[in-house]
Amino acid sequence: MQSKQHWEQVYTNQGATRVSWFQEHARQSLELIRRTGVARDGGVIDVGGGASTLVDDLLAEGYSKLAVLDLSGAALAAARERLGQRGGEVSWLLGDITQIELARHGYALWHDRAVFHFLTSAQEREAYVRAVLRAVKPGGHVIVATFAEDGPEKCSGLPVVRYSADGLHAQFGAPFTLLRHEREEHLTPAGAIQKFIYCMCRRE
Repeated sequence: MQSKQHWEQVYTNQGATRVSWFQEHARQSLELIRRTGVARDGGVIDVGGGASTLVDDLLAEGYSKLAVLDLSGAALAAARERLGQRGGEVSWLLGDITQIELARHGYALWHDRAVFHFLTSAQEREAYVRAVLRAVKPGGHVIVATFAEDGPEKCSGLPVVRYSADGLHAQFGAPFTLLRHEREEHLTPAGAIQKFIYCMCRRE
């Protein structure tokens, strides 16, 4: 996992709305979350959520027990400030997903858009999957989005691992049933197109 300092500099220098992964609304993520049928109070964690507006829209749709985890305190602070009083309804977690210990079976849904592809070593990816297995309730859902095979080779100056749907699912293995996969062509604030693959799995 890249250093906390790197991501603090990215958010401090570029601001929350100019980073390449910024979306005014995370429509594809929202639709996949709705498709899972997760209970509004089931518990949702957005891994690498940073300053994403996904948490805003989840609150607006009545979801509670929301957590946002990120390496960057600046990103989390930007999101919390944007939400105002509603920011107090969210659990803000500062840490590295390959190292932090989350509550056992604390969440019915795990969402990650653009963290997993930064894990370039097998050890990091294995630690990530262990975190998912610990944190997600049996029968819960996992939505992970990474750069697709024809997506960028780097992001924010760092190398990434690109995936097909089958390749991404294979990283998680037998405890996860692949329910659905979708592509996305994301238009960055700078006007570039980034191609993503989303996988939605059930944790058995």
